[in-house]
This record gives sequence, structure tokens and C-alpha cells, in this order.
Amino acid sequence: MVKDKHVIEALGKVRVVIENGEITEVGSSEVKYCPMFHAMHGVKELNEEFIRKNINFRIKDFGMCTPERIVEMDDAVTVGISEILKTNMEMGNIDCVVGACEGAGTVIMTNSRIVQGVGARVSGLVSTTPIPEVIEKLEQKDSVVLNSETAELNQLEGLKLAIDNGYKNIAVTILPSQMVREIREYPVDDDVNVYIFVAHTTGANPDEVKMLFDNADIVTACASKAIDEYADKYEPYYYGLKVPIFCASEDGRRLLDTRLEKIGKPLSTNEYPRNKDDAPYKLI
Repeated sequence: MVKDKHVIEALGKVRVVIENGEITEVGSSEVKYCPMFHAMHGVKELNEEFIRKNINFRIKDFGMCTPERIVEMDDAVTVGISEILKTNMEMGNIDCVVGACEGAGTVIMTNSRIVQGVGARVSGLVSTTPIPEVIEKLEQKDSVVLNSETAELNQLEGLKLAIDNGYKNIAVTILPSQMVREIREYPVDDDVNVYIFVAHTTGANPDEVKMLFDNADIVTACASKAIDEYADKYEPYYYGLKVPIFCASEDGRRLLDTRLEKIGKPLSTNEYPRNKDDAPYKLI
């Protein structure tokens, strides 16, 4: 029997392990303050006590890392990766999303509410094991799990499967890694478009960040010092002051602006220097 174990990175690149619905490990982080958590929850310090409380809330609220996982959801925040993807799927700009869900691994999703539910409130998924109930819920909503036996996390293989299934406008969500370049360089037909969304970038090094901006379409800032410095030097378009979302390509800007226009927000800007009065601390 496969051991139930899920490893995520949360709240400033903190390693959290959840086994059988219980937190069994919480690491530490150099990031002590997040303006988003301060604004939403009044939290002034990301200490272990709060991290445990927050992860336990996710487990109880929507069943994160358990068979009770709720996989459909409405918008969680105004503008996040899952909201951008959900809106563009509803507008017909994206046919499917190659994402990742704890208990299932890499998943191809065609239902916008599934895209939102899977991605909205789960942090960076490092590794996971199969949860049959979660896989069944996803498959009932027309999602395709890359490997239901192992819950493998492999976004490149997910892209290949999406192409084999005939999708033409494919979004891929992924954590910072060299696989971002592999996905961009994977040969596709002229009528296939691949959009790469990189999230949970805290701790990425400068060389890695350059690679991300060279190959991705959207890159989130999180608490990344290297991304903050890259943005100040190269001035990409972005949205948001506290924790910006950066456009690494014109396609990324188009997809971001589609979401912003729908909800009546100002479109992305390249106004610099940026206002950093309420940024995460410290950046790493």
C-alpha cells in the first residue's frame, strides 16, 4: 500500500508535509511578512504557529491533501494564476490547463471551475501520492490524470498528453525548474499554442529567473529577490503592487489583461520605479 504523503511549499517557501490528513512536518522560512496575508487575515508575522493554523484551515475547509478534497471553486482572489486561467478558459482563449493537484499529480483540466478549485488555495506542490477519491472527482469532471497509479508530477509529459488529445491552446502551470525551458522548446505544430505560467518563485536564483522570463508567459513575484531585481532592470509589464504578477511575453500580457478587463481593473502597466511600500519581507 502506498504511503499517504504530500509535500508542499507554502508561505515563504516553508516545507510542509501532510500525511493521512495531519501535518507531520513544518519547516522554517526567512520570509517573515506577506502583505497579502496581512491584508486578508491581519497576520503580521509568518511564524510556525500561523503556518500550522493556516494549513490546518485548508485541510478542514476544502479537504486539502485528503479524500474530502473539494475540486470545484469560484474565484478566490481578484487576480491570481487560477483566476487568469479560469477567465481565459471561459473566453475561449485556452482549451485546457496542465496543472497539478495533490492526490492526483499532473492533471489536464478542461473545466474552468476545476482549474480554479485545483489551483486556488494550494501552494507549491513538491510531491504527492494517489488519493483515489480525488482522482475520481477530477475524472468525473472530464479531467485526465497523467498517472493515477503514482500521482506523478511531470508537466512536460502532461503537455505531451494534452497535445496527443488534440488540444490547441494549452496552458501549463509549473514551479521554477529547468523543465520550463524543456516545455518551451518542445516541438509543436504551428496551430498549437503553449502558455507557461510559473508560480511559487520564492528563492529562485538570478540565472533561473532569467531562464523563466526567457521562456514563460506569466511569472509571479512571490517573495523572490531575484525577480524583484530582474523586474527593476528589464521593466516587464505587471499588475499589482504588493505581490506583482509579471508578464514575460506579449501572450502573457494579453491573457492577464483579459482577466483584468473582465473584472474592471486597470490593465497591466510598465510604470517604474514600482511602489514597494508594502512588499514581502524579507525577499529571498
